Amino acid sequence: MNLKQMIAAALLVAPRCLFCQEDSLDNERLARMVTLSEVMIRSDLNVARFMNQVKKDTTFYKAFRNLHVLGFTAWNDIRIRDKKGNTKASLQSKTKQLRTDGCRSMQVLDETQSGNFYDDDGGYNYYTAELYAGLFFTSGKVCGENNIVKGIDFKPRSKSGMARHKEQLKMLFFNPGKKIPGIPFIGDKIDIFDPGRAELYDFSIDYDDYEGQSCYVFTVKAKEDLSGSERNAIVIDGMTTWFNTKTMEVMARNYNMSYDAGVYDFNVHMEVQMTKFGDYLVPKLLRYSGNWDVVFKKRERGIFTATLFDFTR
Repeated sequence: MNLKQMIAAALLVAPRCLFCQEDSLDNERLARMVTLSEVMIRSDLNVARFMNQVKKDTTFYKAFRNLHVLGFTAWNDIRIRDKKGNTKASLQSKTKQLRTDGCRSMQVLDETQSGNFYDDDGGYNYYTAELYAGLFFTSGKVCGENNIVKGIDFKPRSKSGMARHKEQLKMLFFNPGKKIPGIPFIGDKIDIFDPGRAELYDFSIDYDDYEGQSCYVFTVKAKEDLSGSERNAIVIDGMTTWFNTKTMEVMARNYNMSYDAGVYDFNVHMEVQMTKFGDYLVPKLLRYSGNWDVVFKKRERGIFTATLFDFTR
């Protein structure tokens, strides 16, 4: 290799090395902010490495992608409530997803609905229902899917209207704690690991069992003594994740998000529980409670529970 080739090679490698160094320093910084329980203090956990895995986790998203390549049965319970807490529209159903010849389709085995859950064209009258359907229902026959997550990137700016909102909500679902482009006022406030944002949170690691599996319990919680301006920089109020100690797969996650941007506000709570079907990590239970108010639209208070079982390959 001549001198010119050596210089060219060095220029290609240098940016990557600088990025790796910055990332490593960032993980060390985060590690110093983490509180360890007594049992974790006695362990040999490399906290900086752990934080790096947390930031780059794809197992949570992959668990939902696995639903595209498997069959399963689901109990679906969606309820829209009025301001007094009474149900004004609802859907309870049992559905079965079939996976054959590289395609998936869905059978409705049983269904009961009330109120104006559907519009005159058979579509959904509520945002909550749209969100649920995008996660767990299959319309017609869908083919050519896979469960690969490497290289997958959410790009809400490339979409518009409802498609864009769905993409942004997917990011909230599958990448809580990471910056979401395109959401007015809050996109950069969701990145809880950003150097400026992380100072507003308490991080802790503990140890516990989840359904017989040894897990690291990673908790993120907004500090209680924040000033008004600091509190206005918070979107994720708290998040607890159970990571399998052997595989670092997400076995369960609970999180709370809220924000008031004036033109819209929301308050959302979610609980997700995972299980293993062979080598596949899949969601078995998802509970959602959300209160949304968007300008020019009526406030929507929705709750839903998805219970998934009888997985097939």
